[in-house]
Amino acid sequence: MNKTTIKEMASQVFDAYQGSAISPIRTLVDNPQVEDAYAVQHENHVRWTEAGRRTIGRKIGLTSVAIQTQLGVDQPDYGMVYADTCYCSGEEISASQFLQPRIEAEVAFVLKQDLTAPDITIIDVINAVDYAVAAMEIVDSRIANWDISLFDTIADNASYGGIVMGTTPVPLSQLDLEGCAMQMTNGDEVVSTGVGRACLGNPLHATLWLAKTMIKNNQPLKAGDVVLSGALGPMVPVKAGDTFTATIDGLNGVSVRFTE
Repeated sequence: MNKTTIKEMASQVFDAYQGSAISPIRTLVDNPQVEDAYAVQHENHVRWTEAGRRTIGRKIGLTSVAIQTQLGVDQPDYGMVYADTCYCSGEEISASQFLQPRIEAEVAFVLKQDLTAPDITIIDVINAVDYAVAAMEIVDSRIANWDISLFDTIADNASYGGIVMGTTPVPLSQLDLEGCAMQMTNGDEVVSTGVGRACLGNPLHATLWLAKTMIKNNQPLKAGDVVLSGALGPMVPVKAGDTFTATIDGLNGVSVRFTE
């Protein structure tokens, strides 16, 4: 794919943030490839960075085997997390700033060391994690009606909207990240449940995949970065008036209310 096409697709996605949802961009190319989708994502990342937007970490998507099967892929994807999309547990957020928001509960890790070692292992990841918190990802798509393929979601920054962070850090030594149960409610109604192993077997496994991928792409994870490790249960639609609370075994809860 030539650079002009990548820039054109990036512009369509970029403009959708300030306008309305667009048609699937996979239809603009004859043979859409994953590397081209990441090139589109990177083009907008450069635009945002040059405009002063600060990167604070990464999100991992497609950590569910069921969703991977649905999209015909055998690995996760990633997107960038920006400071202006990071919210504190208990905040109120306007739903209108998103196009088609959904929400899911995850474990977020914050790093205390760079992850740059060659042949990186799970030991390096464990040693690099400073703490974990409960988190919720606001998932959003600039593609109309969520009509996405792998190409569309990667190009659209892995369908990222925002992150709601819990405020009680917990060391890994106090957590069972494989067996931890998750429950998310909207008001009094349970809307999503899951378990740590739903995230590639363990959220740390997903983080190892990300660390390897970012080293390969010359964008390694750094001390202070947040890693949103992937959903523990199904995502659910968001509308104004909703109040979501997620609890994950071993981690304090995290909550958010969406306003008009």
